[in-house]
Amino acid sequence: QVQLVESGGGLVQAGGSLRLSCAASGHTFNTYTMGWFRQAPGREREFVAGISWTVSNTFYADSVKGRFTISRDNAKNTLYLQMNNLKPEDTAVYYCARSMTDTIYPQPYQYATWGQGTQVTVSS
Repeated sequence: QVQLVESGGGLVQAGGSLRLSCAASGHTFNTYTMGWFRQAPGREREFVAGISWTVSNTFYADSVKGRFTISRDNAKNTLYLQMNNLKPEDTAVYYCARSMTDTIYPQPYQYATWGQGTQVTVSS
């Protein structure tokens, strides 16, 4: 059974940093493109960042470019999201997801498996 478990969320002041982790099990993690999404109350789920299974390609939403870094450790079956210079508008539940394709797409429907999410709250 494929499972994704996020951790690392919390409450942080604006300008602070957090590092999210996503532990994967039940599949060959190193053959799948992965992504991070987020969903704020009353808003649709939105793409944050994606990384190819080869680690050679990454893609970011404009809103986080230059502040967030996606990475993965295939030996540890773990996906990461380093978030720096956090802003109140980054407040959301953050989800990791496994893509159905090799290409990094921003649409949630391209991702078949999701974690339960971890809450990130940025205070002003």
